[in-house]
Amino acid sequence: MNSRPIRVLIAKPGLDGHDRGAKVIARALRDAGMEVIYTGLRQTPEQIVSAAIQEDVDVVAMSILSGAHNYLLPRVVELLKQEDADDMLVLGGGVIPDEDIPGLKEAGIKEIFTPGTPTTAVVDYINENVNRQ
Repeated sequence: MNSRPIRVLIAKPGLDGHDRGAKVIARALRDAGMEVIYTGLRQTPEQIVSAAIQEDVDVVAMSILSGAHNYLLPRVVELLKQEDADDMLVLGGGVIPDEDIPGLKEAGIKEIFTPGTPTTAVVDYINENVNRQ
């Protein structure tokens, strides 16, 4: 069994200027014993993938409010596959309409957390689904 803490990259893809939700999740994951790296605002998919690989994370969690989720989140999954790093658990969160969630999951986003999701649900999901080989 792997004894190091779960490493999570929190990223804000696109042009969002609001990151309160991402910071709340980052703190909840940290308080649950995970190592959290926060990239900050306005990251491109390429920057997110580069940081995920450099930091050797187990989870890439992206928060998005801009409405560009149908492009930006699958693009990160696509780039992770190109870099042979698709064993990372990729999550999305933010203001994402229910009708867009099935398509995002088909694109490789393992779970989507929308506003009102308890932080404990995110922690539990990661603990139950992270691939730590």
